[in-house]
Amino acid sequence: MESKKYLEDISQIKDLMNRSSRFISLSGLSGILAGLYAITGAFIAYMFFLPKGDYVALHSWNFKMITGILIAVAVLSSVTAYLLTSKKAKKNNEKVWDETTKRLLINFLVPLATGGIYILIKLNSQHYGLTASLMLIFYGLALVNAAKYTIGNVRYLGYLQIILGLICAALPGYGFWFWVIGFGLLHIIYGSLIYFKEEKA
Repeated sequence: MESKKYLEDISQIKDLMNRSSRFISLSGLSGILAGLYAITGAFIAYMFFLPKGDYVALHSWNFKMITGILIAVAVLSSVTAYLLTSKKAKKNNEKVWDETTKRLLINFLVPLATGGIYILIKLNSQHYGLTASLMLIFYGLALVNAAKYTIGNVRYLGYLQIILGLICAALPGYGFWFWVIGFGLLHIIYGSLIYFKEEKA
């Protein structure tokens, strides 16, 4: 009986340590919505601003509109993630902002910001072909890097984004569709798995 209680105590201690070192309140629903935002934005860009069979020139009107759509998708996704994650954190009696969250954001943003700057440099040099590939790869690296401070299966989404980005690099003419799969479809699948596994359990 005492050994059973001892094992339960150890299990509780491990759980407390895990909670203190990892941010576990990421919302699966925010992943689903981020994917839907990405697909909606891609649809608008494809229908109105992407010239068929050609690249969008830097400083053109179409490029500015596509950039605006990308920013809108990123802002909507970030705000949605913050609101839904905050709600889930309160439900779990977890702080939204603490040292763990800070480490999570730093580890996520460093690769992401590096990738963003590198992509802008390449675009300014009129190298457009690998933009989608680079976005997927650096986003995947950011997820893998941040995974140690949140739920572990985030890294698998990161691995998939990296693999997709590498395949996209080999098939640059299909960058738009790889972007839709990576930022749209994979987010919806991942968010659904988290939502039904952890939030609906």
